[in-house]
Amino acid sequence: MVKINYKLLPIKAHFFFFMAALGPILHQLNVFGKQLGVSEIVIGSINSLLPLLFLVAKPAFGIVVDYFQEQRKLIFILLVCFTNIFYILMYFIPQPTVPVLNYYEITQVPPELCGETEIVASSYCGEARRTLCKWNCTDGFRSNISSMILFQANSENETGNLQLCAASNENFSFASNISCDAVCVLDDAAANCLYGTPIFWSFVILMSLGTIGFNVANSISDAICFDVLGDGAEMGYGMQRVWGTIGFGVSALVSGYAVDKWSSDSVIKDYTPAFIIILLFGAFDFYCCTILKLPRLPRSENIFKDLGKLMKYRHVSVFIVFCVLAGIVDSFIIYYLFWYLENLAQLTGDMDNIKFLEGLIIAAETLVGEVIFFMLSGKILKLIGYGHSLTLCFIAYAVRLGLISVISNPWWFLAVELFMQGPTYAMCYTTIVVYASAVSPPGTSATMQGIVAGMDDGFGYAVGSLLGSFILKWLGGSNAFKVFAGIALACGVSHYLIYEFYLKNIASPTSQPEEADYKSPMEAVKATIVANSDNDHLADEKVS
Repeated sequence: MVKINYKLLPIKAHFFFFMAALGPILHQLNVFGKQLGVSEIVIGSINSLLPLLFLVAKPAFGIVVDYFQEQRKLIFILLVCFTNIFYILMYFIPQPTVPVLNYYEITQVPPELCGETEIVASSYCGEARRTLCKWNCTDGFRSNISSMILFQANSENETGNLQLCAASNENFSFASNISCDAVCVLDDAAANCLYGTPIFWSFVILMSLGTIGFNVANSISDAICFDVLGDGAEMGYGMQRVWGTIGFGVSALVSGYAVDKWSSDSVIKDYTPAFIIILLFGAFDFYCCTILKLPRLPRSENIFKDLGKLMKYRHVSVFIVFCVLAGIVDSFIIYYLFWYLENLAQLTGDMDNIKFLEGLIIAAETLVGEVIFFMLSGKILKLIGYGHSLTLCFIAYAVRLGLISVISNPWWFLAVELFMQGPTYAMCYTTIVVYASAVSPPGTSATMQGIVAGMDDGFGYAVGSLLGSFILKWLGGSNAFKVFAGIALACGVSHYLIYEFYLKNIASPTSQPEEADYKSPMEAVKATIVANSDNDHLADEKVS
């Protein structure tokens, strides 16, 4: 008979609803911006700055909680609520009338001159866009480059509502029996018209505030979980956190299907169902937060000062470097997988069900890959060890990225992510967290975990986002994934050689994970303070 631990139900429920509220939007932020007309380089630049803001936001939140300790639960609830509110407010960001695509194929277009309405509308961002087109007409007219205006007509034709008109007379006959095929791209002014507008800044501000709120709330949720579990039961964290994974996967799947249905056959997706789901699950999470017991939170340490102290250990310094590299590789998938997927779907004509496919991919990653490997990770680590596990994670990333780079049908992404999310993200995350505890000097476990998070999800993600955006822009999606597959392979080989010939004898933990003496975060902080105090006394005695 299954025994229910009612003490753990609130934290399980919080993880489920907290992540379920974010499932519809968290992985869609980049492609939401892409739909508005934000380029990959601009998105990459924004994402590279956010981790730096995380480093400021977490200590700032810690100071506020320190000062208002008695109201810390209220502050946490407000943080979670405003995180959801910031994302929901993105619903009010106006969507473009003309979709922003890499190129446009317009067939059987009857050539006509633009009227004053189209010319005026093209000066604004979204209602009409100036394009450069190549023409092939039935009267024999061909043009390599001509200035056209792309706009939404009131009535549909063979190409939907998108229609073209000539900004000026460029030797078109404009006869009623003439039709033309055109391949167009946005000119520079139309492609960059979004930047500096209220629409652009609304997106940037709301995305940034929501993401920062999620990052801080996620860290506090982990602290609450460890406090609820109590001393000596930290290994039960995964069994609580997995409910967040389940909630995230389920809501992402439902949201993706609903968005496609709501949007009908339009290339421009209507995210209304996603925002409704955020509101619904956010309301449930609000109730869960009211019954949680929030522990007293320690003041945030200076991560750069702590990093300097720990980097003198060579196995720690090497480990941190590879944490950054893992973050760089993983961030490219997180930020640009769906970006490349939608570009490929445009080529293959699969945009009608793209959000449902993205929801299926997230569900496969979380409900299958992550759940299975989070459960098996302990046995795998015991079997092959920490060092070899991290090496294999990089190799798995190389395989995953390489497979994505050669996919020609968007639906094959589902198979790759189903089988590769577990041995890459889930296994790598577990290895890094447990390895950090194993190689950290005595009394520095909590500090080490904070540094690892900052280097992997922070600095690594920042570098990967910015670097990936330029490579994606310059080389295209397929080649960009090949480049990162090469980076992952190089990291795997390098880590294997360094571990085998340089670190193996000094970095291997002396005990298995389940035999380690785990301490709660609060005890780890206290132990660090005591250890530092003892060292200071010893130093004073030597001086005297």
